[in-house]
Amino acid sequence: MSTLNLHHLRLFRAIAHDGTLTGAARTLNLSQSALSTQIRTLEESLGHDLFERRGRRLVLTEAGRIALDHAEAIFRTADDLAATLRESGGPRRALRVGAQATLSRNFQIEFLRPLIGRPDVEVVLRSGSQEELLRGLEAMALDVVLTNLAPARDAASPYLIQRISDQPAGLIGTPARAGTPPRPLAELLSDEPLILPTPETALRAGFDALTVRLGITPQIAAEADDMAMLRLLTRADVGLAVIPPIVVRDELATGTLIEAATLEGMEETFFTVTLQRRFPNPLLSELLAHPPAP
Repeated sequence: MSTLNLHHLRLFRAIAHDGTLTGAARTLNLSQSALSTQIRTLEESLGHDLFERRGRRLVLTEAGRIALDHAEAIFRTADDLAATLRESGGPRRALRVGAQATLSRNFQIEFLRPLIGRPDVEVVLRSGSQEELLRGLEAMALDVVLTNLAPARDAASPYLIQRISDQPAGLIGTPARAGTPPRPLAELLSDEPLILPTPETALRAGFDALTVRLGITPQIAAEADDMAMLRLLTRADVGLAVIPPIVVRDELATGTLIEAATLEGMEETFFTVTLQRRFPNPLLSELLAHPPAP
C-alpha cells in the first residue's frame, strides 16, 4: 500500500471519467504506455483489477467503482479541506439509490431518513423505469433499487430481493367528499367517483377483488400508476383515492384530506433489489436494519 498516492488516484480518476486510455492520456499529456504502467502499479497496490475492457472502452469493475468513490471523496476533501473538517471531520460516503419513478416520494424519504442530514453521507437518488434502474444496478452505478414490483427471479437471476415494508391502503379524499360522520364503505364505493391505481398493480388487483365481493360496479374518475399523480388528483377533489396513507401523510396531518375507510387486507408492498457483491456498501446495511414502519 506504500505505493498508493494521490498521483495514482488522479490518473485512475481521469481514465474512469473518460472511459478510454487514449482519451485520458491525451487529457493528462502522458503517453498511453506510461499511463498504463501507473494504473497497473495502482492495481497491484490495491490487489484488485480496477477496469475491464469492453471493446474499445474501459469499464470499472466492482473494486474500481469503490476506488472511484473513495478517490472522489479524497479530491473533494483536498479541494475544500477546511470546510470538510468543520462539517464532518472526514470524507463523505456515497449511497446511490435508484427509485421507481412512480414510487411514493414520502416512502422514499422514510426509507432514507436514517441517513438524511448526516454530515458524513451523500445520498444520490435517481428515478426511472424498473428496467433502467436494474441496468444501473448491474453496471454498479446504483447500490440498491427501490420498487413496489418485485422483478422476476429464477435460478439464474442475479438479484437479491428483500421485502422491506407493507403499507396498508385506505380510501382517502377531502372532508367534504369523504363525509362526516364516517359513511359505510359500500356506500362510499357505490356513490363516489374513485381514483385508482392502474390495473397492472397489485393494489388495483386487490381493489377489484373487493368490489366483486361486495357486488359493486365502481365509478372510475381517474387511473394513474404514479403515486404523486394520485396524490394531486385526490387533493383536487376528483374523487376518493385508493392509496396508502403514507402517500398523503402531510395532507392527513393538516386535515386537508381524511381517511374515509380502511381497506382491510389491501397493502402496497415495497422491495429493495440488490446484487451479491464482494464489497457491499455499509450504508445500505444501516438502512435495511431500520425499514419504514407500516
